[in-house]
Amino acid sequence: MDPEGSRIQDDPDVKVMMAGSTLRKVKSKSWKKQRHFRLLQDGLTIWYKSRWAGRGHTTFSVTEVEAVREGHQSEVLLSIAEEFPADVCFTLVFHGRQGNLDLVAESTEEAKAWIQGVRKLIHKAQTMDEKERLDQWVWDWFQKADKNKDGKMNFKEVRTLLKMMNVDMNEEHALHLFTMADKSETGSLEIEQFVHFYKMLTQRDEVWKVFQDYSEDGEKLMLDELENFLSIEQQEGEQSSQHAQELIDRYEPSESAKKQSAMSLDGFQVYLCSQEGSIFKPEHRELHQDMSQPLSHYFISSSHNTYLLEDQLRGQSSQEAYIQALKRGCRCVEVDCWDGSDGEPVVYHGHTLTSKILFRDVISTLKEYAFKASDFPVILSLENHCGVEQQTVMAQHLRQILGDTLLTAPLDGKDPQQLPSPQELRGKILLKAKKISDPGDCVDETLTDEVSDEEEVANDDAESLSTEDPPTECLNETGKKSNSKLSRELSDLVVYCKSVHFHGFEHARSHTKSYEMSSFSESKAKRLAKDAGTDFVQYNARHLSRIYPGGLRTDSSNYNPQEMWNVGNQIVALNFQTAGLEMDLNDGLFGQNGCCGYVLKPDFMRDGNSQFSPEKPKERRGYRPLRLSIQVISGQQLPKVNQKEGSIVDPLVRVEVYGVPQDQAKEETSHINNNGFNPVWNETLNFVVHAPELALVRFEVEDYDKASRNDFIGQLTLPFTCIQAGYRHIHLLSKDGTAIPPSSLFVNVSISDFT
Repeated sequence: MDPEGSRIQDDPDVKVMMAGSTLRKVKSKSWKKQRHFRLLQDGLTIWYKSRWAGRGHTTFSVTEVEAVREGHQSEVLLSIAEEFPADVCFTLVFHGRQGNLDLVAESTEEAKAWIQGVRKLIHKAQTMDEKERLDQWVWDWFQKADKNKDGKMNFKEVRTLLKMMNVDMNEEHALHLFTMADKSETGSLEIEQFVHFYKMLTQRDEVWKVFQDYSEDGEKLMLDELENFLSIEQQEGEQSSQHAQELIDRYEPSESAKKQSAMSLDGFQVYLCSQEGSIFKPEHRELHQDMSQPLSHYFISSSHNTYLLEDQLRGQSSQEAYIQALKRGCRCVEVDCWDGSDGEPVVYHGHTLTSKILFRDVISTLKEYAFKASDFPVILSLENHCGVEQQTVMAQHLRQILGDTLLTAPLDGKDPQQLPSPQELRGKILLKAKKISDPGDCVDETLTDEVSDEEEVANDDAESLSTEDPPTECLNETGKKSNSKLSRELSDLVVYCKSVHFHGFEHARSHTKSYEMSSFSESKAKRLAKDAGTDFVQYNARHLSRIYPGGLRTDSSNYNPQEMWNVGNQIVALNFQTAGLEMDLNDGLFGQNGCCGYVLKPDFMRDGNSQFSPEKPKERRGYRPLRLSIQVISGQQLPKVNQKEGSIVDPLVRVEVYGVPQDQAKEETSHINNNGFNPVWNETLNFVVHAPELALVRFEVEDYDKASRNDFIGQLTLPFTCIQAGYRHIHLLSKDGTAIPPSSLFVNVSISDFT
């Protein structure tokens, strides 16, 4: 059984890949080594080894590859452009934070075959449905475990394979099923028989029980029975009848059941595992919000020190880091500019050992990748440490490279009194920087936007001038009188995001225009949120605010963005290169609305006279708390954490709510010993949520360890407002935020008014 069918293997490009090719793997200008690459029979695994090494080889799956770039489209391949022409070079880009693979073929034809071939295989992998995907997963495991490649497996080998798949099971039960599947009575299973065995093994009792509750004959759900299930359990109300028929058409594998307008247990399970059966409302995944409100009415996905791939002291500065952030839907990127030695400004983390890249290269990358994931505007946050001359060079690069994409004048030639909307600014790049003030304004010509983050900690004390005192004279961020000079050419490119120093909310109400915005360190923002939450909410209804990590976070760690969103801060900049809880929250908030990088704030945060305070959610108009009840039923095929032979996970599920301080809560199930395959908990966790419009819910699975910290297995974070009630699957993500099919949790969610 080949789950791919014979079609893709007959493709001429795929045939070249299966026959194998010698490609040069390039890591740097001096490291270029020949490796033998080929596509294995499963049509999904790419295998390669050095020509000389004995037994060592490496494999990866096409499903890990996100895209293929042709020609010199990586920093590494650009560095060897003179040696190898573009038509033999290509780059494989992986999902998540895994590094690229840069390759050089021996001929143009061969490069073309690999480029087209991998693209076809990626497309094929992406268009598989749930059933094909599961078959493929089982098939991959069978290939891995079939050591002597005879296409057969005896019971002992099957037992080893189940261990590899994180299945710990009753041996008698397994042997009984093995004998049933071994129709030819040879004492071993071929791949089709193994798939049959696996399906018997994975028949899910807990899904069968739900099915039984609604099926009169226990064999199938008739149309009206499925309608009842959708209306009562899935809380779908009116649309249940139309939806029931759609689900049968879409997910029922049996033709005879379809003819009767009925759904079998198989079809029911496929539906529950599909996107429609997932916990995330499918309609909220799409772009569905009003995009015509002022920019300040949206949360904006934002990155800090975008140029870094690792930490802030010795890390690699790279265009690749910009590409990765933009591909994840980031809409505000940061560029830290310094005078370069030959008149060309460079980007790096100043006064550290991080490597340097050219400003103009960053801008070219921005031009190419800004609108691939979303066509809503990108804000370029400039942290500018350059002298006037190189600032002018920067202005020239911005104009020349970005052309019409760069917004250089207010829309419709009007005075920018009100911020435009993401809709009006589609496809535009906005510069956020200092601007030479108009005569008569208090001339605050501080050069750097935040000085730089490292100095911020020291100045935070200097800044504790009472937040509401009007300034006697313009001070820059260090509290010194400013004397640096701005280049007129660069200043002229700033339209809607003029950086100004923050002189307190009172001063902002009377003096600050809506296109003027300030940056706050995390500690200052936290203080303001706690001491003057309502003022901050009102301020952010009219102005943009950017929050950035404190200077002590040289390891590129992140702060919790939720506290900043609670008071309406839009540009909450995180180190995108650092995986973990904080980026999970960011991915969770921005996973809705088409992943376009803009999410409309709740209505009570868009009103300049809002009385909302995150400290006192009960006092706002329209306060309506909700009860969230989650029955954690079971887990499916959780990945192994520890690759050691014979180790199997002891999973537990923790559900965490992030939101206003009163909503912060976590509850967890007990752990199940030695079962990552199909653990069953059947435990209910309860929460009360006072500001559901701001809350995020995070489901995390951990491997229990009584002696040390639990290991992370997988997670999913999503906005409370995007949760579908009823029996749902939660498709887990890895630490890196990439999918790990078929790992999931099966839950029953109910949401009701809290009275």
